[in-house]
Amino acid sequence: MGQIHATVSPMSNSNPSLADHTPPTSAQHGKRRLLEPVQGVAFWASIALPFVQVPLLLSGLHDWTAVLAFGSLLALNVLTLYVGHTYGRE
Repeated sequence: MGQIHATVSPMSNSNPSLADHTPPTSAQHGKRRLLEPVQGVAFWASIALPFVQVPLLLSGLHDWTAVLAFGSLLALNVLTLYVGHTYGRE
């Protein structure tokens, strides 16, 4: 059987966030200033929402409104986790 040789480019393992050291433009700075409060609210909402979901779940999902409320809160929690997961990293 023949041998297969794979070559890997030396740049394939480079980290794009480390490669770009250009300072942010004023538009990027403005966007970051507007985005940070939204991420902060989403971060803290993702922490607080389970305190609403757990009692609702423990009380029982006996009718469709409780199931709808729990499902909506769960979807909102997933969304807030996604939006707020980078809050406070810079």
